[in-house]
Amino acid sequence: MTSTAAELLEVLWGRASTEPVSASQLRVLLILEHHAGINLRTLADSLASTPPSTSRLCDRLHAAGFVERIASPTDRREVRLHLSSRGHAFLADLRTRRQRALQAVLDQMPDAQRAMLLQGLEAFCQAAAAQISDEAQGPGSQTA
Repeated sequence: MTSTAAELLEVLWGRASTEPVSASQLRVLLILEHHAGINLRTLADSLASTPPSTSRLCDRLHAAGFVERIASPTDRREVRLHLSSRGHAFLADLRTRRQRALQAVLDQMPDAQRAMLLQGLEAFCQAAAAQISDEAQGPGSQTA
């Protein structure tokens, strides 16, 4: 059921085009939104990619005006990555379009089923956030 739901979301959200960014570039934007000011190596690790590939992704996003590169105040050789105002606006617009597509489906569901779905999604979000937090803290970390 989860793979079917994920595939259906992909179809719905595919209608809300991510142009002009690719799926990989979108992942970069989403990571930067949640981890403003990370360096290239940390971003590459988050993407399970190499620094040269990640640098090329960021070069294209910077050229398109979605990402800002700012020299670290503590080490001028290190570059910190941030979403630009255009990057923030793009993600807000994408979320709005995706939300409209999802809302059209939810509007077709009976109220009781929507309430159950909401409860399940809240539990899912809590569990996923805990897992991501544990992974970010590294091996041996545990949540209380």
